[in-house]
Amino acid sequence: MPSDSPTHPPQPPQANPTPAPPQDLDALLALLRASFPSLSTQFQSGARYLLDHPQDVPVLSMRKIAASAGVQPATLVRLSQHLGFEGWQGLRELFVDALRGGSQPYARRARKVVRESSASRMLGEMLDAQHHNLDLIAANNDKTLQQAAELLSQAQNVHVAGFRSCFPIAFTFHYVYRLFRSSVQLIRADAGTLEMELRGLAPKDAVVVASFAPYSQESIRVAAAARECGCKVIALTDSTVAPIALAADCTLLFSVESPSFFPSITAGVAMVEALVEQLLARKGKGAIRALEQAEGELHRAGAYVPAGRG
Repeated sequence: MPSDSPTHPPQPPQANPTPAPPQDLDALLALLRASFPSLSTQFQSGARYLLDHPQDVPVLSMRKIAASAGVQPATLVRLSQHLGFEGWQGLRELFVDALRGGSQPYARRARKVVRESSASRMLGEMLDAQHHNLDLIAANNDKTLQQAAELLSQAQNVHVAGFRSCFPIAFTFHYVYRLFRSSVQLIRADAGTLEMELRGLAPKDAVVVASFAPYSQESIRVAAAARECGCKVIALTDSTVAPIALAADCTLLFSVESPSFFPSITAGVAMVEALVEQLLARKGKGAIRALEQAEGELHRAGAYVPAGRG
């Protein structure tokens, strides 16, 4: 006798829903600690490195982090997915946001500095942060510094750009490099002239762009224009996935970590000083002759107070 009840085809078993990823670094680190005992051996190796070296994640590539953790890069991708992210980049962004101070505006961070002010403590924290930032330069740029020097040495002209807080980094590089190379131009964008200056880019040139989060629109425009013109692009920035880094032939990384309300440019300035040193060594005697000529002209023009005068 037929049944009045409708028949339904058997349903496939329901897959476990993907967990929602943590929304900030503290939540992620808490999840890693809580779930650590139940993770596979490979996942534990990756998680241990993330817990022990959070400062490395924003500035090192996934490949370098995987090598330091003793796992394959694919393990970090799978670990990220296991924690609810689409991939490694989603997990990494939490570390990057924490390094930048999250989305907190400068004024909010300034209130914290004022509230917790202590002269001796503040000085110690600042010096510790700068030592850490400088140490990361060597750790992150051993090969890329040489690559950047090679690209710049081979360029017909070098254009340098850095806006707002990054202007001192760009200006330092331009000023010191120009002491022994005349074909170095600083892109200033004064009085709305950025587009006019970008017309000077040519395929055999190289463009150095400095920017850290929050990234300026001008720096992104310079990098994009340089790429369109066929220039070599060297990015000085705080992340391998910074907008200017995505368009770069070579990326030099520096940390802007600071206990103060504003990101620090100390490591960025140190980076360009190290880069100019590499460029001087590559040019050799020619650079020495050009430097002697520039120094002589500056003294003859009265740029400096003669020695012995107070």
